[in-house]
Amino acid sequence: MDTKWIHLDLEEFKKSPLSEKVQAILSEAAELLKNGELVAFPTETVYGLGANALQDSACQKIYQVKGRPSDNPLIVHVATLQQAQQVVREWPEQAAICAREFWPGPLTMVLPKNDLVPSVVSGGLETVAVRMPSHPAALALLRAADLPVAAPSANISGKPSPTEGKHVWQDLNGKIPLLIDTGKCAIGLESTVLDLTSETPCILRPGGITLEQLQAVLGKVVIDSTAQNGAKEVAVPQAPGMKYRHYAPRGTIIILNADEDKKTQIINGLRQKRSGQKVALICFAETAELLDRKILDQIDFLFELGSLKQPRRAAGKLFESLRLCDEKAINLILVEGMPESGIGLAFMNRLKKAAGANGNCITL
Repeated sequence: MDTKWIHLDLEEFKKSPLSEKVQAILSEAAELLKNGELVAFPTETVYGLGANALQDSACQKIYQVKGRPSDNPLIVHVATLQQAQQVVREWPEQAAICAREFWPGPLTMVLPKNDLVPSVVSGGLETVAVRMPSHPAALALLRAADLPVAAPSANISGKPSPTEGKHVWQDLNGKIPLLIDTGKCAIGLESTVLDLTSETPCILRPGGITLEQLQAVLGKVVIDSTAQNGAKEVAVPQAPGMKYRHYAPRGTIIILNADEDKKTQIINGLRQKRSGQKVALICFAETAELLDRKILDQIDFLFELGSLKQPRRAAGKLFESLRLCDEKAINLILVEGMPESGIGLAFMNRLKKAAGANGNCITL
């Protein structure tokens, strides 16, 4: 299969009316989705691999292309509240509050599913995960297709999520008919998954909407133990990212404790390096400033996430940095941790999951 890779300026999707060129591309993508094919497209979180959420055979293709375990649920993306309410059996007041406050945006809600939703989408569960993305291209595509679209991250299962079109191309070229590329994703971490099937809302996967933001509008919100311990897995995943290998580069990750002396930790981490190995350091700008020549000479690849004073921007570069480590054939990856509050909870969830996936989650 030849993959058509279309590059578009994000600003094109903010114009009203949309240009004839953009409308033609959206029409092509919408027809593919309606005919049971897959389309990769950008969202504000990561790139998604979309299929008609109401067509069993189309969604089966997602699992086949990604190599994704069949019990790992998909997230259904919608353009309107009406679409969201059509795929669920109940729409509680908490869902209405969250939709009003955070949609369009990086919040996924888990609710009892309607019989219209195939079992393959929910991983065999009686619930469905649904969200309304805020990315202009994603919304334009959903409106053009006029149907709910199931879309996990557009990568090979287990690898770091794609935050740029080129990441999708590296993983899925020749496996899907169309990739719409508008550049880097704004957030760079997946959506928060919030379970609303119990009396107390529960975060199953931290993401772009923080615990603190949810508490401000819902009151009591709890966090699933798996969400706090990224290396832990569950027997039956209720949401993506709760089971199986996720977000992992090929190299071994060592996490540098957010509260300890960084320079000492880096030196201790470098002592783990074996002869012939290549080592990378992924850290914040403040830590990079502490490094002397002796340390830098032992590092094959240095990636600065940015300042801790801008945690969202820094967190959004994590997947990019891990993918670069694969490109550079890095064996040992030292990654600076972030305090587990705000977006730091999502950052550390992904980092622990990536480290634990290699069976060697070391925290210095």
